[in-house]
Amino acid sequence: MIKQTLTILILFISLLVNAQETITITGQIIDQETQETLPFVSISVNDEATNAIVTGTISDDNGRFEIKDLKTGKYIINITYLGFETIQRKIASGGLNPIFDLGKIELKSSAEALDEVTIEAKRATVNSALDKKSFSLTDNVAQSGGSVVDAMKTMPGVAFDQEGKVVLRGSDKVVVLIDGKQSSLTGFGNQKGLSNIPASNIERIEIINNPSAKYDANGFAGIVNIIYKKEKQTGLNGDVGLSFGLGALSKRKQDTPTDYGSFSVNPKLIPSLNLNYRTDKLNYFLQSEFIIQEALPNNEFTTRNYDDGRNIISQVPENRRQFRSIITGGVDWELSENDAITFSGMFDREKHIDTSQVVFINLDNNVRNRLYTWKEEEITSFINVAANYKHNFPQAGHSLSANAQYTRGLEDESYFLNDSSAVRVGRDMTNIRAIEHTTSLSTDYARALSSGKIEAGAKVRFRNLPVDYTINRGNESIIYPDLGSFLIWKENLYAFYGNYLLEKELFDVEAGLRAEQTDVSYVLDPQNAYYPSNDKYDYFELFPSLRFTYKLNDKNKLSKGLIY
Repeated sequence: MIKQTLTILILFISLLVNAQETITITGQIIDQETQETLPFVSISVNDEATNAIVTGTISDDNGRFEIKDLKTGKYIINITYLGFETIQRKIASGGLNPIFDLGKIELKSSAEALDEVTIEAKRATVNSALDKKSFSLTDNVAQSGGSVVDAMKTMPGVAFDQEGKVVLRGSDKVVVLIDGKQSSLTGFGNQKGLSNIPASNIERIEIINNPSAKYDANGFAGIVNIIYKKEKQTGLNGDVGLSFGLGALSKRKQDTPTDYGSFSVNPKLIPSLNLNYRTDKLNYFLQSEFIIQEALPNNEFTTRNYDDGRNIISQVPENRRQFRSIITGGVDWELSENDAITFSGMFDREKHIDTSQVVFINLDNNVRNRLYTWKEEEITSFINVAANYKHNFPQAGHSLSANAQYTRGLEDESYFLNDSSAVRVGRDMTNIRAIEHTTSLSTDYARALSSGKIEAGAKVRFRNLPVDYTINRGNESIIYPDLGSFLIWKENLYAFYGNYLLEKELFDVEAGLRAEQTDVSYVLDPQNAYYPSNDKYDYFELFPSLRFTYKLNDKNKLSKGLIY
């Protein structure tokens, strides 16, 4: 009896040890009628309880897909493809089986009867080339309910780092464009606005893996171009949307004993309004979305074991109340058959208030050693205005465009810290106010040749960032003294590029050269004791690029690209 009990106990422990926290889902998509594999099929994973999109992917050239590092649970797998019936599969994982192979999944052609046949030009869900992939979101129901970030997570080759920046080919040196241009929404170096752009407002997303010399050098890993929808029908068109999410409904770990703790639920509300009015020569557009939420950006638990025997636990719950509004509008004006100009503007404002109460508790006697509370109030806003002109010459593929853009950015952040311990009782306050001015002018020229094309262009950008900061140091303050009260940072960029593409029956060659001159300077408050002098520097760099492609046949190519 004891031996049997021991055997059962060992088997039970073995099951617990071998339980998996994550699973992998794999399979292959084929056409039921022809038995041929189907590439670029959309596979989305939805939570069975909430039907919220968890993740997803797209099948490769052989119709295969693989979704890794999915937490154990119950899911519904939605498999959708244009012209075929949608198929669902259910997965219930408890942690014992690490891999779920769905095998060959046959898609059946849609059999809807048509009263009449209409031939319509339509952009494919996925257009793929060696230098660019285009993902259409217009007809992708699985991605329409989330944000641009949710949609991009389902795209092959796209990843995100811990700070939320886009990663292509293992690098975060990625430039994110809106309708082909940098804007305040994606920032000049950050992409925090992506998570707040509803995917329902986007027509398609282009991923350029091997950017030519046309693009800024800081995007050598790739370019992401987000194309907004624009109604092509005449008259007034529009839509109203509302998204709501409850967020987390439970806590993974119990809060330490404080008055606040962490938010128990994290509701999120996103109303949106889009309007479009088109006439023969003019097209007016307005797109807006608003985000109201209670979030928990950080909830960090730390246990410290000291050499003197003390064991201290602490928790940093960052409770955030946030409101954000994004309003974009403008007009497209067709001056003539070959000339068009667009005037556009964007207003992006976010206000959030973070509060936290942090305690340090001795686990041996359950005595509180220290308590500090902090509060952060931050307002960030951007006003972006732009004018874009394009002239098409009579020859196809021959064009000249110019763009002028101005961005005013504001960051106003106040931080309050109250500390109470046997060592110190004090209150500190800091405020940072920065107003950034960015002006950009650029021009691009393109001309098609009999076996390729040439591109050339120039760009100048001026950034001016004055920063003022106020510090109120309390009793035994932890803030360094003698920091001063202001900083002025400036950056001027001058760039020129040329690009040549040669396309032959058996091979393609693309070669380009980009030249950039950058001038940087900053001026510090003379009272700053840590940086005794101002500084400025400038540098000139050349960025050549070369890509060679050999065509084995109509479907297979070998490509090698070099970017310096």
